[in-house]
Amino acid sequence: MFETIALALVDSLTVLQDGTTVNEAPALRQGAAAAIGIGLAAIGAGYAERGIGAAAVGALAEDSISTGIGIVLTVLPETLVIFALVALFT
Repeated sequence: MFETIALALVDSLTVLQDGTTVNEAPALRQGAAAAIGIGLAAIGAGYAERGIGAAAVGALAEDSISTGIGIVLTVLPETLVIFALVALFT
């Protein structure tokens, strides 16, 4: 049973990547795949910044960290989006 599922998964991934269907075109065009990748990276970075920002503001209110460290920790997840953009243009 697991072999059947694994083979079906491999076949579906091959169809998505190579476009070996009747029309011989990939399921996603290159621009659409890039847009999905960058959009998901931006959503993930925003989700991470939400928690980090709240923790940084709380730590600043308690006066346990400096402002510069709070800003660096808050901006750090944005490197994920930068890496996604770099991957788009390479």
